Amino acid sequence: MESIKIFAPATVANVACGFDVLGFAVNNPGDEVILKLSNVPKVRITQITGDEGRLPQIAEKNTAGISIIKYLEHIGSAQGVEIILHKKMPLGSGLGSSAASSVAGVYGINELLGRPLDPQKLLPFAMEGERIACGSAHADNVAPALFGGFVLIRSYNPLDVVKLPTPKDLFATIIHPQIEVQTKDAREILKKELLLKDAVIQWGNVAGLVTGLFTSDYKLIGRSLQDVIIEPVRSILIPGYQRVKNAALEAGALGCSISGSGPSIFALSKGEEIAGKVARAMQEAFDEIQIESEAYVSEINQAGPLILN
Repeated sequence: MESIKIFAPATVANVACGFDVLGFAVNNPGDEVILKLSNVPKVRITQITGDEGRLPQIAEKNTAGISIIKYLEHIGSAQGVEIILHKKMPLGSGLGSSAASSVAGVYGINELLGRPLDPQKLLPFAMEGERIACGSAHADNVAPALFGGFVLIRSYNPLDVVKLPTPKDLFATIIHPQIEVQTKDAREILKKELLLKDAVIQWGNVAGLVTGLFTSDYKLIGRSLQDVIIEPVRSILIPGYQRVKNAALEAGALGCSISGSGPSIFALSKGEEIAGKVARAMQEAFDEIQIESEAYVSEINQAGPLILN
């Protein structure tokens, strides 16, 4: 192949109690990247759509570009590549926009070059895109975008990623209000120290959520979607957060919390019908405070990136 078009999905990171260690992928929205092999031995971004001119077109400063550069350096290739990036989701949305671009880029170049690396080994290169985007090479967005499904990052040193099972009727509702929260800002306001009693609660919820996923225990999943460390701090950046969360729970959601660094809010539900009802309730809550929003309802995406041509 001389060119390839890749879709990579949006993701929900942290998943309430799992700050920097849990994430899952959804079917939509997502980003699309087109890669073309070039005789010029350089990685170049020729076009970006959907960003209103806010993303850098210098490959070394772009999440998709740097991921491809690091990948090519690793395999010892001087192959030239032209990149067209179609941003299909809002920047600063808390939906893993930078991660989707990184994953689409590195997955696509690996396919174009005949898969010299197993897809499981692409994660470190995609993480370099996150380092460019927010200063930290965390994996809770890029891992589920690359592998699909629900993912646990057990360790960063050494990198140890585990894909978790997902109950068949588990659906996600995501509401993106028309405001923006910068990931760097959302990380800077976090407390540097925490009380042991809060850490114990958080550990219990992470263990409960993972157990609930393995056993398809929806009630346990709901009880475990509690965040006593990050949510109380970051929720102040999202107008009407508690109103929207209460609306989701009253409509039947198992649990509700902030997607990544926000401002998007996610809820998990048993069944698509309840997830749709939850979406309407959450949007109505934002409407009441005159904030427009977009809603997405999706099962947990198990596929990760897809080749579109």
